[in-house]
Amino acid sequence: MAVTAGSGAVRRMLVLRALGLGDLLTAVPALRALRRGALDARITLAAPDALAPLARATGAVDAVLDASGLDVPLPPDGRVDEAVNLHGRGPRSHRLLAATGPGRLLAFAHPGFPEAGGPEWDAREHEAARWCRLVAAYGFDADPADLALPRPEAASPAPGAVVVHPGAAYRPAAGPRTFAAVAAALRDAGERVVVTGGPAETAAAGRVVAAAGLGAAADLSGRTGLPELAALVAGARLVVCGDTGVAHLATAYRTPSVVLFGPTPPDRWGPPPDRPEHTVLWAGRHGDRTRGAGPGPAGDHRRRGGPGRGPGPGPAAPPRPSTLLRGT
Repeated sequence: MAVTAGSGAVRRMLVLRALGLGDLLTAVPALRALRRGALDARITLAAPDALAPLARATGAVDAVLDASGLDVPLPPDGRVDEAVNLHGRGPRSHRLLAATGPGRLLAFAHPGFPEAGGPEWDAREHEAARWCRLVAAYGFDADPADLALPRPEAASPAPGAVVVHPGAAYRPAAGPRTFAAVAAALRDAGERVVVTGGPAETAAAGRVVAAAGLGAAADLSGRTGLPELAALVAGARLVVCGDTGVAHLATAYRTPSVVLFGPTPPDRWGPPPDRPEHTVLWAGRHGDRTRGAGPGPAGDHRRRGGPGRGPGPGPAAPPRPSTLLRGT
């Protein structure tokens, strides 16, 4: 049942996704479903303020309310007609939103918060599909493949380069030595290679640059804000990275990519399996994932390509340049 604000009032919707870059990008299809189903509403996304440029680029968000994690109450933002939990399974994230006094809470069912009457959580679901299923249960038509972002207005700091991003916010799929071997091979094949990383990843990026013999100019770690990083990925010839936000940027801009997965199975967080421009390499069998409020299970993971292929026997050697560049 639709919720309407009082006579003459603008319908106000608060959406919680107080996580990282990749988390935002996998929630884009659900956010756009909310936008299509509530064209007259003011949609505010509670997320880290650093993500605001990309959040607005989705076309689904009117404002960003700075929020990171679940430890601090959400800042006051006026009346909330509908609160939407795209953060986790609850109950902490449910309670955080309930504290804003919404007219309705859209969230997964959880025994620790019986007021939430939504669908059951499925721990084996792909992240994008999960949140689409949630909003669809409340009448918002969603397409999990609706992941694209418009090309950034900012200029790429290295147009046409191969971007190697060795860092990851969680356990990395491969160490600096593996990324250095790939970077050196690509450089030897005639590619311009740059290495990226956030402020906390400059040491790892520096090791990759040094081991690959790329030169200091190739090290862009700690030097690109989110708009510049997005432009870099959008204009890249190829992206080589672990399962991190940069991989999801490559998906959003349909930039050819090779994504190395560690303990997290690619059928939970990987690119759509029907896109030939994205190659997934996976080397593990079992592992746990913990992001936000919703832990994922251990289980059989796929090594390569996406759902439906068998698990791999162990770590893979660094791919050859011809393999990485095929189809770019």
